[in-house]
Amino acid sequence: MEIGLYTFGDVGADPVTGRRVSPAERLRHLVEEIVLADQVGLDVFGLGEHHRPDYAASAPAVALAAAATQTNHIRLTSAVTVLSSDDPIRVFQQFATLDNLSLGRAEIMAGRGSFIESFPLFGYDLDDYDTLFAEKLQLLMRLNDGERVSWPGGQHTPQIADRGVYPRPFQERLPIWIAVGGTPQSVARAGVLALPLALAIIGGEPARFAPLFDLYRQAAQRAGHDPASLKTSINVHGFVADTTQEAADTFYAPQAEVMNRIGRERGWPPTNRAQFDTARGPRGALFVGSPAEVTDKILAAHEIFQFDRFLIQMAIGVLDHATLMRAIEILGTRVAPEVRKALASG
Repeated sequence: MEIGLYTFGDVGADPVTGRRVSPAERLRHLVEEIVLADQVGLDVFGLGEHHRPDYAASAPAVALAAAATQTNHIRLTSAVTVLSSDDPIRVFQQFATLDNLSLGRAEIMAGRGSFIESFPLFGYDLDDYDTLFAEKLQLLMRLNDGERVSWPGGQHTPQIADRGVYPRPFQERLPIWIAVGGTPQSVARAGVLALPLALAIIGGEPARFAPLFDLYRQAAQRAGHDPASLKTSINVHGFVADTTQEAADTFYAPQAEVMNRIGRERGWPPTNRAQFDTARGPRGALFVGSPAEVTDKILAAHEIFQFDRFLIQMAIGVLDHATLMRAIEILGTRVAPEVRKALASG
């Protein structure tokens, strides 16, 4: 099983100290985090795309390219690319370039996006939210199939008459994952298209999401694909430290600040420490604790989902960089080896 990290490159004020972190500082630290993740043996690093003042990562491929030539093994993926409001040709070219720089370690994780700022920014109508993604995903897959592209055009994409698209990836094809937040239609679409599925679980009891993976595999089978050949991932929030208390105390303030800020926009009730502590319990969605606790929780989730990849967002909100680097070290040297050992012997 692959184990890795993802982040959105949060900027702003540290909720504990009040110190402000600029985009320049955050992006430099981000590269250091990716390099360390590679050195300690983690498998994947994902970077999200957002177009808001609280995030530095509006161009994931550029930031990942900064780390590509300083790393050797770790896979570099968007998490996610908001394909609905982007140009599939440019997305393909950017990640093909990243793939060549990294000698075959680039991936695209495509999604419709949990925020809507990119739609008016790039001149798209939110009423076309789903049709934009469906059509552009088909074009992205076609671009991935071969050098010469013919495309009939559609409601949201122009016609392409036997044109070459360059550079080609270092890999034969770029891995394209579909990222979903729990919408059954999106899950089924990934199965029908035989694309790997990444499921974000950031609230509630993880076990209640298990039927979505069942739906994914059933949709794939009905479409004539072998479900056993399709990869799955869960993407979660969490933090690991030397002790349970340290992990909880470190992660609570930045995580709560982010969730409350988003919650005010979306009408969610405010969170509190009691809810946080419940969510990091055995049945909750937060993977927060000591190395042994996080290891056990990953293995328990694997029993439910049988996923191939586990990605954790530890850098949510503004965190002390040295503390985050220590958490990455622990995840790579203490958690990941124990998870792999347990799965190998099980």
